Amino acid sequence: MPTEEYTSGNIQLDEAEVEFDKPPLFTVVFFNDDYTPMEFVVYAIQHFFGYDHAKATEVMLQIHNEGSGRCGAFSQEIAETRSQQINALAKQNDHPLKTDIEELPKD
Repeated sequence: MPTEEYTSGNIQLDEAEVEFDKPPLFTVVFFNDDYTPMEFVVYAIQHFFGYDHAKATEVMLQIHNEGSGRCGAFSQEIAETRSQQINALAKQNDHPLKTDIEELPKD
C-alpha cells in the first residue's frame, strides 16, 4: 500500500503503516489425578466452558486416558481466571483436580 504524504506548514508527515501481531492464545489444561470423580470433571468442563455433556465427557476421557486434556482458546487473563476458578472449585469439594494454562502455538 503506498503511503500518502500530508503537508502541514513546513512539516511533511508520512502516513505510517502499522502492523499488529495477534495476541497469543492460551488453553486451560486439566491433569489426570486418578482420584477426582469423572462426573466432577465433566461438570467443571460443562460449567466453565459451556460444552455439552457429550463433548465434556469426550474431554474427560482424554484427560483420563492420556493424562491431560485441553479446553478453550482465550487471552492469557481469561485462561488464568478459568484455571484458578476450576482449582478453587475442586479444592472446595475436596478433590485434587489441578489445571494450568498453556500457550497455543501460533498459526
